[in-house]
Amino acid sequence: MRLAEVRPCRAGCPPAAAALRLREAFGRHPQVAAIWGRYGSGGTGSRLVMEEVLQALRTSGLPDAEIPRHYHRIVILIAALIASEAGIDTLTPDEYEQGMEQFRVAVLGADPDRFPALSHFAREIRPLGADRRAAFEEILAAHLARIEAEIG
Repeated sequence: MRLAEVRPCRAGCPPAAAALRLREAFGRHPQVAAIWGRYGSGGTGSRLVMEEVLQALRTSGLPDAEIPRHYHRIVILIAALIASEAGIDTLTPDEYEQGMEQFRVAVLGADPDRFPALSHFAREIRPLGADRRAAFEEILAAHLARIEAEIG
């Protein structure tokens, strides 16, 4: 993987842009994301990733005392999502379809007496693989809105 692919964006970019670019770069190389998730401070490339995200948070106006906490939350979100996507990407089409069928049977076939809430919402519950990108962006937007509220 080229270092330019990992660098989220130039200094001064918004945190959302940094996080989305980082997610896309690691999404192309999920094996690197898995390693980075475990050893986030190892190597020059990791330091550059950390620097870019930290700079994006700093230029957002967030007080320095709050930046490490928000950085940690953002990178956990990114690493978890990428690791999850990498697992799904290793499935063959047959395995994926079997998993979807098992999901449909488990959710739609839930006993209403034992699982009243699941039975009630079954038709609206989606598999974890559905709309990951949109879910990621919504979760990231909610966290960034919280950052903006703290800035004030």
